[in-house]
Amino acid sequence: MSENHTARAEQPGQVVLACRDIGFAYGERPILEGISLELRSGEILGLLGPNGTGKSTLLGVLAGDLMPDRGKVDLFGRPLSAFERRELARTRSVMPQASEFPFSYLVYDIVAMGRSCWNEDPDVDEVIIGRSMELTEVTDLVDRDVTRLSGGEKARVTLARVLAQKARVVFLDEPTAALDISHQERTMELCVSLAKAGCGVVTVMHDIQLAAAYCDRIAVMSSGGVASIGTPSQVITSELLTRVYNWPIDVRTLADGELVILPRRTGSPRRKEN
Repeated sequence: MSENHTARAEQPGQVVLACRDIGFAYGERPILEGISLELRSGEILGLLGPNGTGKSTLLGVLAGDLMPDRGKVDLFGRPLSAFERRELARTRSVMPQASEFPFSYLVYDIVAMGRSCWNEDPDVDEVIIGRSMELTEVTDLVDRDVTRLSGGEKARVTLARVLAQKARVVFLDEPTAALDISHQERTMELCVSLAKAGCGVVTVMHDIQLAAAYCDRIAVMSSGGVASIGTPSQVITSELLTRVYNWPIDVRTLADGELVILPRRTGSPRRKEN
């Protein structure tokens, strides 16, 4: 999975996305407050935190789908507002949290939508579409009605569309939520492949273990702000997770450096049997 997925690779470590002092509210209800962070090419930035802390909202602001009430977002040094719609679609792609389709499209048609912003040679598009479906293991679904797929299959089709878009910055909202364990791992390996090809990847996640294993940096969110941001070993700590999630969580480090996250389960029936 070392092939180039992007239209143009960036220099490793280059800042491709930056937000400063972001504030956002739905009506009178504040969601985000004072968030500043950067995304670099070649890295996976994970957004972690309990339900309702603004992770998906922040992703929407960073992707340009939501307009912040305060602060700004720059993509490759330019304000998001300076991008025309087609240019923005060529530069960043978005996988939404819910992979739902209101119409009975074929799987192929959904994946092909990722090429609509490019207007390239149809033969080139065909190769990219085919490879995107191979990487997400949906080739055997090519002629299926997307409304009749399982939740996990729909998620993989949506990811294939994102890959076909060949954007240099990729936003994923809970890409592994509907997947079985093998497809969770393969999806995160695809994220690593994108990063190695020069992309910047931002992904909302609930699985702390997966985030610790695959993300280069993690922003832990709490009450609409960033409680901590850094490498997994810096932010995935018992103290921080216990405080943010309001539940006792132990973090252990294995001999190879892998982090193991263990929520305490004193009420487990199996514990009572011992």
